[in-house]
Formats: sequence, C-alpha cells, structure tokens
Amino acid sequence: MNLFYILFFFIIIQRVIEVMIAKRNERWMKQQGAIEVGEDHYKWIVLVHVLFFLSIALEAYNETLELTMWHGFLFGIFLVTQGFRIWCLTSLGRYWNTKIIVLPGANLIAKGPYRFFKHPNYLVVGVEFIVIPLLYNAYFTAVLFPIFHLLLMKIRIPHEEKALMEAYKS
Repeated sequence: MNLFYILFFFIIIQRVIEVMIAKRNERWMKQQGAIEVGEDHYKWIVLVHVLFFLSIALEAYNETLELTMWHGFLFGIFLVTQGFRIWCLTSLGRYWNTKIIVLPGANLIAKGPYRFFKHPNYLVVGVEFIVIPLLYNAYFTAVLFPIFHLLLMKIRIPHEEKALMEAYKS
C-alpha cells in the first residue's frame, strides 16, 4: 500500500477519533449545564468535511502519486498543522468540540494557541483544505473547499463569538 493511501486513511481515522472525543466532551459539558448554539449550520460543516474526502478520492483516483520534493514540502506543512491541531485540542481539553457548546460560568480558555488568537483550529482546517488535496494532486478540491470553509466560518464564528460573550460575561 502506498504512502498516500496510508495518509488518506490515517486522516479519516483521525477525524473519526476526533468526532468520538467531541461526543464524549459534549456529554460531559451538557452534564455540567452547557448549552449548544448555532445548531442550524453544523450539518453544513459536516457535509463539507465528508464531501472534502469524497472529492479528493474522486479527483485523485487515477493520479500517479509520487513522493516528490513538492509533496515532501506539503507533507511537512501537513505535519506542522497536525501538531498545531493537537495543541488546539489539548489546550481546550474537555471544552474542545466540533459544535458550539458553551458552559456558562466557566473560565474562558486562554492558553496554548488561544493566548494569541481566538479560533486557531479553524485556521488549521483552512490550511488542511489546501494542503491535503495538493498532496493528492486534487487541485479542484484545493481551490473549492477552502472557499466553502471560509463561507461557513463567516456564519460560524459570529455565532460562536456571540455565545462565548454571553456565557463568559464578567
């Protein structure tokens, strides 16, 4: 099995594990009295992520995938984004989720990358939506899905900001 297939399946397994972690965190937070907001757009985020992998699979189906210097550079960027992704998730701990779930009265997390800016994980996803398809010579996907991501973030971030401001008022 070639490196590119291994990487593709690794990323999918990683996403499945993240969804499982998010579900566990969601249960814990709701047991503590957390509330979910912005549910209406969440289905679109899920759809875009599923279509992202399908698009890569279809676009790269018959591509000759070789580990060139270009792919080595992209793979390096991918590894850095994975480190950054893990830093984001571990910094939020049990508060990390794929949904907007806030726990009124809790302290707003301001450690790790969240010391420097508010939504670092969305930056990671945006970079991945470019880098991962380019690893597979899926150029259409590398152009289209970052646009979808930006459009969704224009909806999601204001919902999240409003929920955080209301939940963490001093």
